[in-house]
Amino acid sequence: MNKSSLSPDDMPPAQITQLDRMLQVELERSIGRYVYEDCDQITRALLSTCQWYLATEASILRLVIDCPDIVTYWHIVSNILQLSNQLERFSKNAKIRVYPPTGKGMPFEISVNEISAYRDWL
Repeated sequence: MNKSSLSPDDMPPAQITQLDRMLQVELERSIGRYVYEDCDQITRALLSTCQWYLATEASILRLVIDCPDIVTYWHIVSNILQLSNQLERFSKNAKIRVYPPTGKGMPFEISVNEISAYRDWL
């Protein structure tokens, strides 16, 4: 659809206001709450030991998990399928990024839409 044919109410704002940012943060928190509550007990226990949050950048929903130790990191990475199933309900283009402890390797990142190719591996 041609942008010029849209009414001004349907166009994105020219500038992002403080209120827009506050609403975005509230949306990210709400989605995070739903994702967490819909995970199984094991995944919730793992997330509880980590620092994690949801953020949107360029319309991509991203779950960022910072693991306190390498064992938790491997458990989270092994449980990526459970997390992706929850995120997929909100965005097929969501991504998951898992950070190991500082100095223990590179972050692992995968798109929810890539998970199906790795289901046998996961």
